[in-house]
Amino acid sequence: MRPASEAEKTRLADTFAALCRIQSPSWEEAECAERVSRELRGMGLQVESDEAGNVVARLAGRGERSIMLCAHLDTVPPLAAIEPVLVDDGWENANAGILGADNKAAVATILEVARRCTVEGAPVGLELVFTVAEEIGLQGAKRFDVSRLRSEFGYVFDHATPIGEVVVASPTLYRIEAEFHGKAAHAGLRPEEGRSAILAAAYAAAHMPHGRIDEQTTANLGHFSGGVESTNVVAERARLLAEVRSVDADRADEVLAKMIDALHDGASHGECDVDVITEKQVIGYRQKPSAPAVAAAEAALRACGYEPRRIATGGASDANVFEAARLPCVNIANGTEHNHEPTERVSVSALEGMLDVTFALLEEAATV
Repeated sequence: MRPASEAEKTRLADTFAALCRIQSPSWEEAECAERVSRELRGMGLQVESDEAGNVVARLAGRGERSIMLCAHLDTVPPLAAIEPVLVDDGWENANAGILGADNKAAVATILEVARRCTVEGAPVGLELVFTVAEEIGLQGAKRFDVSRLRSEFGYVFDHATPIGEVVVASPTLYRIEAEFHGKAAHAGLRPEEGRSAILAAAYAAAHMPHGRIDEQTTANLGHFSGGVESTNVVAERARLLAEVRSVDADRADEVLAKMIDALHDGASHGECDVDVITEKQVIGYRQKPSAPAVAAAEAALRACGYEPRRIATGGASDANVFEAARLPCVNIANGTEHNHEPTERVSVSALEGMLDVTFALLEEAATV
């Protein structure tokens, strides 16, 4: 397919800016979903949504094969109004907060691709999926019925690194919640009768794995709270939230076991009880370089002048959910920068570049 025209580039920028202005933190995407649905209906497409709020539309292709293109509608919570402005060669928020390029750059790209395909036809059938609540554990994708799709494979554009990177491995992720139960006592009169849940939790926190464990594995203590807002009470309760993730699933299990051991050691040290809940939030995957979805992505990148580079990531995306549901899905970096930060931006060249890459991807997906 030919590269994007100037009219398509202009419309892409306008759509992107309009979407960014719509604040859509997780589970508050209704306005953004309605804007996307209205755009799709305006192209003559039938639009469906499920109970979670995920949006789906389909286009027939010239061949029998269909592929999925997916982007998420939600953002992390914005701390300021979003007013997209061009600064030098890129889009930024005029205010001190996120821009929303994660993942509205991809949403705008998919809409513009759909617009051309409804007029000129597509080399492959397209199933367009726009998910909700991705930023809080891929919740929208987890609630989506993948059996509704006919696609052989799919793509998400949700990695904030330079265009050319293709994610072929993503981690298994465990969430750990621990609740320590001690015994309250007056800290000045009867401290020896108390058992501090905070001290037990602190011992556990100091002895569990933290940070970069190895090239494929990380662990993090993300939340620590306990006691009451008074200094004269031995703390009866304390709570920890932590995670471990690894591209190597067995290694994730090993580090998880060490974190659980540390929690129980802390409880024993502080003569407290502890309740531990673990949840496998994300199932990791590793793709073969020869897989059709990977081959098509790399061919499309080369056709647009980018050198493909296969990477493993410590982050998760909706691709993890689709892979776990046995729909092969590749996450392609889309050139956004500093996602989740007040300095978030996306260059004009990256926004337009991904439009051309996606046009090329349809051609390559039809032939692999």
